[in-house]
Amino acid sequence: AANRDEFADAVQNILGAPVEVISGTEEAALSYRGALTALAPADADDLSVRHLVVDLGGGSTELVLGTQSPDAAFSMDVGCVRLTERHVHGDPLSDGEIASIRRDVATALDTASTAVDIAAATDLIGVAGTVTTITAHALRLSFYDPLAINGARLPIADMLRACDEISRMTRSDRGALPFMHPGRVDVIQTGAVIWSTIVQRIADATAAAGAPLAVVTTSEHDILDGVALSLVLPPAGT
Repeated sequence: AANRDEFADAVQNILGAPVEVISGTEEAALSYRGALTALAPADADDLSVRHLVVDLGGGSTELVLGTQSPDAAFSMDVGCVRLTERHVHGDPLSDGEIASIRRDVATALDTASTAVDIAAATDLIGVAGTVTTITAHALRLSFYDPLAINGARLPIADMLRACDEISRMTRSDRGALPFMHPGRVDVIQTGAVIWSTIVQRIADATAAAGAPLAVVTTSEHDILDGVALSLVLPPAGT
């Protein structure tokens, strides 16, 4: 940003702490740690379970695979804001726009898969606002209820159906959803296409490996929880 120094100075003056910029890999690790707090302790500590955490943000999407701690991570340059700005010009999304979004996500996943073995996942966890909002829709919530959303385990088919429904809605229909945050209305349709593309790719990869995933878990806990934990507790296994 052109005014990065102005922003950094304001943070220093108000909070008394300097701005720290972290790498995509560190962001992924912190999101992973936060996401696992949505699981029961026995599930989070089970070394036989390979968790694949997907943090779908506005400008990037992190994939992290591991058990109690990350084994592999990759940050993809795809996000709901980035791809909305790149591909979306009408309302609702056209078939061509959906295809363009899917193509970018598929290309990013091709690269990510060289660093993160998505076929090895035995548990899939989605975090951040796009995923939690789509989960609220899948659950048919009458308001945004974090307690109902956090830890929700949905059949993959139900999650994909919710994604498809939101991706086809007009802006007015999206804005009328009782759980929709106003700031998310203009990008959630793109986020739904991104999330469905990722979930389907992981489902196909695990099925081809002979251990198909049946459900996807949603976590309200993400990088902020991971940052807080990193300040008070060492990572698992250290």
